Amino acid sequence: MIFATRNRIIKDIFCNRRVFTRLISFQTLSTPNPNALKFISPECKILPIENKTLEFTSTLQAVHSPLALKIMKVPGVRSIMLGDDFFTVNKQDHLNWANLKPEIVEVADEFLTSKKEPVVTKEVIESSEKEAEESENDSEVVSMIKELIATRIRPAIQEDGGDIEYKAFDEETGRVFLKLRGACKSCSASEDTLKNGIESMLMHYIEEVNEVEQILDPEEEIAIKEFDRLEQNLKRRKESEDDSPPPSL
Repeated sequence: MIFATRNRIIKDIFCNRRVFTRLISFQTLSTPNPNALKFISPECKILPIENKTLEFTSTLQAVHSPLALKIMKVPGVRSIMLGDDFFTVNKQDHLNWANLKPEIVEVADEFLTSKKEPVVTKEVIESSEKEAEESENDSEVVSMIKELIATRIRPAIQEDGGDIEYKAFDEETGRVFLKLRGACKSCSASEDTLKNGIESMLMHYIEEVNEVEQILDPEEEIAIKEFDRLEQNLKRRKESEDDSPPPSL
């Protein structure tokens, strides 16, 4: 008992004032997405909202989170998702984690140990509380969908540094609209996860569900269109080369 109390006191000291060169130890966990890395901090709570994650994909969005804003300003960071005791960072393709990770850890460590600013603004917390109140008016089917996501789907996705958010349910078509966040958002296996994993589970347990559709951010839709256009150009070029007569000897 004395040993446990002493450990707790030491942890409190580590979380509230700077001792030696680093106080908060961050464990990093690789994800299925090579451009996303999960930073875990068992010592200190990061997001002061229970069972919630917040994602920021631009410095404009990050004005609602001083911590996210500082990390977003690290060159090469594309987005950040904050969770209870972790945050997931998405980087640009051409950068190496070996160079980027130390700078991210330094920024997060300095912010969390100084405690000069809140992790998120008061407006964000109030908005989250309002969402929780609105959920009390959900229909039975929507409540079942949210419960299944919370208990069976979210834990597995969060293990990989991502998250999933329920957005809407169309009762006429049986279509569920979801938003993937963090490491899962830009992962090459996200579509497979959505269809073969999430959709199959929801349809199995809730007969009203017929389909699951992912909601994309505007920049994600643009990126997908650009990728499709590139694929079409490459396909046409290959067909043109195949139709060309062989060179004469």
